[in-house]
Amino acid sequence: MGKSTDLARAKARRLKGMIKESDGIALGDERLKAEGRREQAAARRQEERAREPRGGFEH
Repeated sequence: MGKSTDLARAKARRLKGMIKESDGIALGDERLKAEGRREQAAARRQEERAREPRGGFEH
């Protein structure tokens, strides 16, 4: 997939993690908060990989 697609997907995944964490805070559910934080961290790593230059055709 394209770089911008990968980046958009990672941002959407991070947002999903934020919502889970927020729900966990509102409900007082530590498990849900932790799961949301893990998803956000994974999405941040995914964003970093999407921003890295791709090996391919260079001039």
